[in-house]
Amino acid sequence: MNEPNILPATEQDIPTLAELVNSAYRGDSSRKGWTTEADLLGGIRTDEESLRTMLQNPTATILKYEEDDQLLGCVYLQKKGDELYLGMLTVSPNVQAKGIGKQLMIAAEKLAHDWQCRAMKMTVISQRHELIAFYERRGFVATGETEPFPMDDPRFGLPKIPLSFIVMKKPLAIA
Repeated sequence: MNEPNILPATEQDIPTLAELVNSAYRGDSSRKGWTTEADLLGGIRTDEESLRTMLQNPTATILKYEEDDQLLGCVYLQKKGDELYLGMLTVSPNVQAKGIGKQLMIAAEKLAHDWQCRAMKMTVISQRHELIAFYERRGFVATGETEPFPMDDPRFGLPKIPLSFIVMKKPLAIA
């Protein structure tokens, strides 16, 4: 078994990234893990075009986690002013609860420091209590802000119930 690698994704990774993200959040495959949104949303979580747009953004990256040449996780990171937005943290449902998400979070925080960000910020669907608790254990706190969920944009999925996001933030010390 090779050591895991966390590296920036490239355009060649887009098809496998799309497959990974959709398998972890939607459909029956997502029910193997605890990150499923299948009861809240139908449709897909992302598509290749959206991932390509993310990768073409000069202020953003997608870090990928690979082990034995298999893509097992990823996270989207975008610098917005002096904050690093974290989104789409994904771990394959077959290997969840093995520390991959934590390793991606550590890599994201290192990147935030490298980019001289003062905080990391994210949005989480308010009904995802177990996910909110996961981020709280990693130092994120709810800001009290909310954002609407895009209810009529199939690129984000098709809500089965009314949804909204809470905003969470983790302050960072700048070295």
